[in-house]
Amino acid sequence: MIDLDAVRADTPGCHRGVFLDSAGSSLPPVQVLDEVINHLHREAEVGGYVAVEEREEDLEAGYAVLASLLGCEPDEVAFTDSATRSWLAVFDAIPLAEGDRILSTEAEYAGNAVPLLRRAEEVGATVEPVPSDANGAVDVAALREMLDERVKLVSLVHVPMNGGLVNPVTPVVEAAHAVGALVMLDACQSAGQVQLAGLDADVITGTGRKWLRGPRGTGFLAVRRRVRERLRPRQVDLHSGTWVAPDRYELRSDARVFELWETNYADRLGLIAAVRYALSLGIDNIVAAVQERAEHLRKGLAELPGVTVHDLGRERCGLVTFSVAGLPAAEVRARLRDRRVTVSLAGVTSTQYDMTRRGLDQIIRASPHYFMTPSQLDEAVAAVADLS
Repeated sequence: MIDLDAVRADTPGCHRGVFLDSAGSSLPPVQVLDEVINHLHREAEVGGYVAVEEREEDLEAGYAVLASLLGCEPDEVAFTDSATRSWLAVFDAIPLAEGDRILSTEAEYAGNAVPLLRRAEEVGATVEPVPSDANGAVDVAALREMLDERVKLVSLVHVPMNGGLVNPVTPVVEAAHAVGALVMLDACQSAGQVQLAGLDADVITGTGRKWLRGPRGTGFLAVRRRVRERLRPRQVDLHSGTWVAPDRYELRSDARVFELWETNYADRLGLIAAVRYALSLGIDNIVAAVQERAEHLRKGLAELPGVTVHDLGRERCGLVTFSVAGLPAAEVRARLRDRRVTVSLAGVTSTQYDMTRRGLDQIIRASPHYFMTPSQLDEAVAAVADLS
């Protein structure tokens, strides 16, 4: 069980109103803040090169820390500057040709969909969404019917950005592997609030700024050893490879081939601190606390007249989406901010398949983390009640 008083003491921002946007960019604990700021101060004192040399052991240890979160080996881990960068780096390395097929889900995010469609257009491949089941999650039976030897990639969003469902992973991976397809798991919204260890996707990508409570501008990926030889990284530099002779180079053999030489080491240290913090609390404890708070908020909102909760899924997590009759979502967000309740929006341009299917244009997204109290959630419900 999480010590609520302790984590709130570590999170000064949680006392400044009701913060319900951990699905956007969460409040970092002081341990993360101190790590970032202290390293920046050290860079100002001795320069960036010396400062990073002093932290080489800590930076190296970060690969094992992240591997513990993702349930993989340290050599399967790489750090990047965002979930998008992580996803693009691996996607661009997957060989695709004319006639190949890519399967996605109706939870697909625009940050993935745009490059999927663009590259398919370039090479003559197709992108096909797998239907959802009655609960809104990917329909595994429909997926199996769609799979054949031409499918090279299944793009699976673990948790969609516009609702509380958690997509199944294991049956998707098993079905895809039966025809030799790779599975890329977008864990952008699940890392830090859903257990990732034990999931056997070929690739996992994510960000530090959301549920992990790390700095913005941080991301990570995991690439399983078994698929490395199938990938052809395209964005490489003197960190990804070594210039061994005037006319010859050698690429790294581990996942760090997807990293670039230049990076923000202060933020990387902050991300490592954030993952350590999450692991110290226990991911299973975080999962339980987040689900409890989301259900508390979801139930309170569902009981309000004029308020519609839009969440799908049999298994749910910390994202709660809703709308207020007669009020545009942007106006609801603005009026809640006036009451010191921070929420965000989810729009059709970010999740075209799902939002179009459900006839939704824009909805409000609330995402309570474990540092929120029940009374704060009740305060948010009361604020929405005043609007409705």
